[in-house]
Amino acid sequence: MGGLFTKSKKPVSRVTEQDKAVLQLKQQRDKLKQYQKKTELNLERQRQLAKKLLAEDKRDKAKLLLKKKRYFENLLQNADIQLEKLEQLTHDLEFTQIEVQVLDGLKNGNAALKNIHEMLSIDEIERIMDETQEGIEKQREFDELISGQLTGEDDEAIEAELEEMLDVKDLPEVPIDELPETGKVQAEKNQKSKSGSKKIAMEA
Repeated sequence: MGGLFTKSKKPVSRVTEQDKAVLQLKQQRDKLKQYQKKTELNLERQRQLAKKLLAEDKRDKAKLLLKKKRYFENLLQNADIQLEKLEQLTHDLEFTQIEVQVLDGLKNGNAALKNIHEMLSIDEIERIMDETQEGIEKQREFDELISGQLTGEDDEAIEAELEEMLDVKDLPEVPIDELPETGKVQAEKNQKSKSGSKKIAMEA
């Protein structure tokens, strides 16, 4: 019952503080780009309006509008500078994250290599090599003992068995032509032929 009312543990988020910072920088970058587009459209409208005012001989109002336009152009230049800084900072932060991942990989690799070295010290490797060499030498001694117990007759028997195995492999192929008929089979065929001829003559 108690398990039904216990709160389930929230999964650990994999989003790091660096990820959040990159996301915020990209959001600010997008907002600046939207501001630039909006300001550029506004500047174009003000320019067209100033031309219209000049055509209507309203020079003072046109001049005031161009001053306002100039002010927004300066703001737009500042936005370009800020946007460039944001993009550079975003790039640097993302590249730093990659560097951190590479360093973590190197750290883990070095730790694993260190563990292997600790498990297999120089003395341990030498011991394994010595044991391997001893095993090879023992096997060689066994082979020599076995071969030394075989007599000349054993060698001849082995050779004969090998030859017999080779002869079995080299047996001639079974002929596929029909065998010639024996005399007995031929005589039976002749007898059947004669009886058949007599039966035909009697019926005639």
